Amino acid sequence: MGQIIHVTKARVVKEPGRGMKTAYLDAFPDTPVPYGIHGGIKKFYKTEPEIERPATLDHLVMAVAG
Repeated sequence: MGQIIHVTKARVVKEPGRGMKTAYLDAFPDTPVPYGIHGGIKKFYKTEPEIERPATLDHLVMAVAG
């Protein structure tokens, strides 16, 4: 069996407003990663965020894409 080479530790904090979150990675404690909603996601939830941000889904797609 393979050897574990990395374990990511993260926390996600829900912010005020629908779908607004901020992620913090232990490896980058001074670089918060903001998440929210935009485009089709805001249409699905029938809401207009104060600030449009990339969604967590966007992050997953980028990670898989390369």
